Amino acid sequence: MRLLISFAALFLSVILLQLSSGGVGPLDVLSGTELGFTTGQIGLLGSAHFFGFFIGCWWAPRLMGSVGHSRAFAAFTAMGAIGVLAHMMVIDPYAWALMRVASGLCIAGCYTIIEAWLQAKVTNETRGRAMGVYRMVDTGGSLAAQLLIGVLAPASYISYNLLALFCCAALLPLTLTRAQQPDTGTAPRLRPGLAWQLSPLAVAGVIVAGVSGASFRMIGPLYGTQVGLEANQIALFLAAFVLGGALAQWPAGWLADRNDRRRVLIWFSIASILACGVTLGSSGMGITAIFAAAFVFGAATFPIYSISAAHAHDWAEDGQRVELSAALMFFYALGAIFAPLVTSGLIAAYGPGALFSFIAVAHVGLLVFGLWRMRRRPSAETRGPYVWIPRTSFQVGRVFRRAPRGD
Repeated sequence: MRLLISFAALFLSVILLQLSSGGVGPLDVLSGTELGFTTGQIGLLGSAHFFGFFIGCWWAPRLMGSVGHSRAFAAFTAMGAIGVLAHMMVIDPYAWALMRVASGLCIAGCYTIIEAWLQAKVTNETRGRAMGVYRMVDTGGSLAAQLLIGVLAPASYISYNLLALFCCAALLPLTLTRAQQPDTGTAPRLRPGLAWQLSPLAVAGVIVAGVSGASFRMIGPLYGTQVGLEANQIALFLAAFVLGGALAQWPAGWLADRNDRRRVLIWFSIASILACGVTLGSSGMGITAIFAAAFVFGAATFPIYSISAAHAHDWAEDGQRVELSAALMFFYALGAIFAPLVTSGLIAAYGPGALFSFIAVAHVGLLVFGLWRMRRRPSAETRGPYVWIPRTSFQVGRVFRRAPRGD
């Protein structure tokens, strides 16, 4: 209980950030549809968010080193609030894309700072409990954000103002806490080649994870509207996806810690392909079937990033872990940036089912590459523990404390 109280300000900020940033994506899709934006323009909004996300993860450690955790957090939160508030002042998809860069900067920067603060304050004895609560809070906030879409009117000042208020409110717990902010360490370098050198399969896995997650989160509401879901039903559709992914993490971790991680990754990729087929087939079978398919799709695709990251860290030295996490984030961001643009164009050309056809093709590529890599190199002799990574930032690498070695 004392542990929970000591991090209460951090966790409350996480919830408020999720309510703001988790709601703006689907709200933009519904608002853009009502305002007559094309599917390509709606896809651009999702890509812009992840472009800002990438910049934020790169910039946040450096800004923390310059001005400290609290001031950096305030700066990123202000960017997010400005981006949300400006939506209804300028009704233009390209202006909205710039605003979504600001929201991506906000969420990546704020989460990087929160994770850095959390990791600096916990000990090896309390790390597992603290991270477990953090994941529960993050997932709970994400679920609440998806459900919030059911009560927010599209293209409304009030809706965007409410999300901006949540973003501004996230400032209060962290900036008013009497807990001393941690010292800033040396900012890690961005070395994409390190991840490829250690594990090409992990690189492919996080790219496909970015494709799957970004496509569904940013274009899923557009898919929902085109298969006949109402706004409140789209909220449940997205929530089912998040809930399925959260519940799948424990069995995924259990399997990944007891078997060759590459085999587990391949089987989850196969499950993702099947889930795409189930989702495609459920579109004409009623609302319950659509929700169930979203749940299954989340359960199959969510663990891909964490399994891939765990496999990469099996081959890393202890001093490489933070920079390896940064490199994996870089490749995740590449997949996430381009996926909404591609999937929105495919939906415009071939209909809503093209979203899951594209994701299935990506997982087929991961499956083939994984089988090829298994023939090229044996599995790591010593492995670290599987860790569910709710956010992909530079600081997440610090949760890997053991130093397994491979050749």
